[in-house]
Amino acid sequence: MDEEKEVKNIEEIEDDARADRGKWANKAEFLLSCIGYCVGLGNVWRFPYLAYENGGGSFLIPYVIMLTFCGIPLFLIELSLGQFSGFGAMTAWRASPIFKGIGMGMMLVSFFVVIYYNVIIAWALYYLFASFQSVLPWTHPCGQEWNSMTCDEYNATVLMATTPAPIENVSKAVEVKRISPSEEYWQNRVLRINNSAGMEDPGSVLWDLCLCLLLAWIIVFACLIKGVKSSGKVVYFTATFPYIILIILLIRGCTLEGALDGIIFYVKPKWHLLQTAKVWKDAAIQIFYSLGISFGGLLTFASYNKFNNNLYRDTFIVAIGNCITSIFAGFVIFSVIGHMALRLGTDTEKVIDQGPGLAFIAYPEAVSLLPIPQLWSILFFFMLLTLGLDSQFAMVETVITGLLDEFPRVLRPKKYFLTAAICIVSFLLGILLVTEGGLYWFEFYNSYSAYYGLLVLSLILCVVVSWGYGFWFTYPWRFSDDIKLMIGHPPGWFFIGNWMLVAPGLLLFVIIFSAMSHGPITLGDYTYPKWADDLGLCLSATCVAIVPIYMIYRIILALVKKESISELFKPSKKWGPQDRSIPYDQLTGANTTTPLGVYAIGSDPPTFEQAVNDDITDPFPEKKL
Repeated sequence: MDEEKEVKNIEEIEDDARADRGKWANKAEFLLSCIGYCVGLGNVWRFPYLAYENGGGSFLIPYVIMLTFCGIPLFLIELSLGQFSGFGAMTAWRASPIFKGIGMGMMLVSFFVVIYYNVIIAWALYYLFASFQSVLPWTHPCGQEWNSMTCDEYNATVLMATTPAPIENVSKAVEVKRISPSEEYWQNRVLRINNSAGMEDPGSVLWDLCLCLLLAWIIVFACLIKGVKSSGKVVYFTATFPYIILIILLIRGCTLEGALDGIIFYVKPKWHLLQTAKVWKDAAIQIFYSLGISFGGLLTFASYNKFNNNLYRDTFIVAIGNCITSIFAGFVIFSVIGHMALRLGTDTEKVIDQGPGLAFIAYPEAVSLLPIPQLWSILFFFMLLTLGLDSQFAMVETVITGLLDEFPRVLRPKKYFLTAAICIVSFLLGILLVTEGGLYWFEFYNSYSAYYGLLVLSLILCVVVSWGYGFWFTYPWRFSDDIKLMIGHPPGWFFIGNWMLVAPGLLLFVIIFSAMSHGPITLGDYTYPKWADDLGLCLSATCVAIVPIYMIYRIILALVKKESISELFKPSKKWGPQDRSIPYDQLTGANTTTPLGVYAIGSDPPTFEQAVNDDITDPFPEKKL
């Protein structure tokens, strides 16, 4: 009797915890938060340099294909799970308890990414503070302390020889690539990467960048401490301001001499590159990275929605808007790259070393060409700051919400300390990325934290929801019925077909194709050693390995308790809609096998909450086919 009373008290505490989680004040806050989460540094920083690495237009084709057949369908899956259950990434898997490891994997992906994502925000802060000088430091003529012999003030590529040579020996001259002042400022002043030999030689901590990183984490903590209600107000500004700056930069970029060459490079495909695995892998990862799929942030944000929010509409607005923003930002940056190539006298694909620093070379170059460049530089890097913070809020909130929902009795009263602990640990882990060799470690995290593991986790998510929860182990279209209950109509065949067949097949193709041609990553002329590649694959596999590990744990636990293993694949008795007042017959359908006869004939159907409290055998029985 005491045990039953204790179990009931625990369930009451969990229900109270769900009620106390908070909600978005209105639909606009959720939509803007999703836009702010998805439209971030992945669009204006990561997308352009991946497009540059993969031949411009050659990258756009697989990018649009992955968006259509994987990105949009999986986006709706995450929103639906979160909004229906009202729980975060881990607890929402009461829908199919044995697959709870998927939620844990999502939290791990988010945690790995927040470690290095705030370093980008720290770079933006560094440039923001530098913009308050009377002359922008990356526009100084060559000859500054950070400049090398290859710095060129756009005079042209020249022929140099180490010793004077007579005219007949001119063939011995060596052509040297000239480097723009903005690129030298980035490499030799901001990063000081010339003092490091590689990943194995991190060098000393760059304290100016370290302080910027600390400030970035203080800002994240301050905005998250009051939860979703405080961050919801912030996004009214942070989700809309970037578009104004990007439009201004695009107008200026298109007026520059040579801009057309850069834009042609951007939109014209190199068809032979579509035969390589890298362009498909990068496009797939960029879609998931940019939309935040399998990071848990979408699921977490949707869990704060009202039950009947139109997530169908929100899916198309955010996903397509995200894609358009990425392509739009590409036009901005490639117009400037074309101009830089003309002034340096080189080809577009050779003007800048490929890598994550592309945005911190081309964008500063763009703002320096505007009137009153200091003002536009301040506005631009403030824009990068707001873009980064939106996504960072969501990823950190995913980790916090997942832990709070899973352990409400212990952690919810201590949310302040939990948030502080996560921010402090993440800051300490990020210090390695602000050393002299920090860019090598940054690219390591950037490449491997959202790599094969993210693709495999997305594949498992799609298969489990469409076949495990929605079709195979229960009754057809359970997931579709849940969506219909929220918005009044089921998803169309485009979604159902992609969930069940197209998206899993396309993801499996990309994973296998990429694995067949896998090799160590590179950064400029530096090739990462084998031990770094092995370590990165282990890091990437961590977020997937937890799924089978948790499955084995639950099966062993069921065997010890002599429980049915098949029940682990079915929704638990704690699973149900966040709106507990939903009439029970709407959840079960007409062909129910549940003994509802315990209720008086002619009375109103019981609500979901009444059915659970009265201990009906199965709150989600199978429908008869």
